[in-house]
Amino acid sequence: MATKRLGIIINPFAGAGGRLGWKGTDWPLPLKLLERKVDLVAPRRARSFHEEFRRMDSETLILAPPGIMGWESLQGRGGPSETVDCVKRDKWPTTPEDTLNCARMIVDYGVDLLVFVGGDGTARLIHDAVDKRVPVLGVPAGVKVYSAVFAYTPREAAIIAFEFLKGRGELVEREVLDIDEEAFRQNKLVVKLYGYLRVPRLQGLVASGKTVSHGVSEEDEMEEIADYFLEEHYRDCTLYVFGPGRTVAKIAEKLGVSGKTLLGVDVVHNRRIIAKDVDEETLYRIVSSNKGRVKIVVSPIGGQGFIFGRGNQQISPRVLELVDKEDIIVVSTPSKLRALRTLRVDTGSEKVDARLRGYMRVLTGYGRYRLMRVE
Repeated sequence: MATKRLGIIINPFAGAGGRLGWKGTDWPLPLKLLERKVDLVAPRRARSFHEEFRRMDSETLILAPPGIMGWESLQGRGGPSETVDCVKRDKWPTTPEDTLNCARMIVDYGVDLLVFVGGDGTARLIHDAVDKRVPVLGVPAGVKVYSAVFAYTPREAAIIAFEFLKGRGELVEREVLDIDEEAFRQNKLVVKLYGYLRVPRLQGLVASGKTVSHGVSEEDEMEEIADYFLEEHYRDCTLYVFGPGRTVAKIAEKLGVSGKTLLGVDVVHNRRIIAKDVDEETLYRIVSSNKGRVKIVVSPIGGQGFIFGRGNQQISPRVLELVDKEDIIVVSTPSKLRALRTLRVDTGSEKVDARLRGYMRVLTGYGRYRLMRVE
């Protein structure tokens, strides 16, 4: 049997603007990162993918660019490999043109699957370079990850790649989406469809959260959500209303908050619970008297995906009227979302429900969001 060939491309800038509060790092924003000491997210995510893949597969030939777009981030993990000289080894900074060129050259070399590490901007470049010539799989690393071509985590991407190269699963066409970053900075969500890529899909792995047992558990998913929340969404002096659920409780645990009620609503300020298992009246009084910013953190309740109106009625319409929609943070493990087509609200106020309907981002992992319709 011929040796399988896997291509890997890394966009080193992907996700690096997240800690700065940027809405993305599309070109030329990466040039501004050079002025700051910023941790690069994508190489770390690429290493996680590579380590997990090599743990399962020591035979597949991996082709990657030199330097930070490839082997500088992956070196030392073993297994057969080849360098594709599509960019100078010491080039810095790399550009979108480098991604395009490397994708084209790696595909011309002949690969059974092309894996890229980045976000939606990278997905667009891969689409432009590759189109549907070869199967593609994204490892999420960007600030924006809305496209349907990504695995949920680097480890899950490794599992999908391994299984696909062993002949299991099927290919489906998935959307390449991107967000208008400038509009997003103005609190406007403008989603554009750029095209489709052929992506591996595995029954019982991607579609069913209960069977993701190849090293990616629901506990792992919650850990990633909590880590990213702590880095990107938590600010001292902000008042947080934490709804019920294990994922929200995991976030509280990561913050060092002790005593979070699993099924109740708690109020947190400066990493301390100031009101535990509150009723609606107490919550309204606290929120209405607060002079600073207020954020609400909730997870879908039950099999129908209610984010308000089931299990957290303490967060009433009059409380919600005091909080901006962009300050409502919905979190969920991917395994829970896979069973949901939409999210739902039923607060008892048509006015409030109407304001919440439309689309909302759901934090599903480290730097990973899914855009969900709210009905």
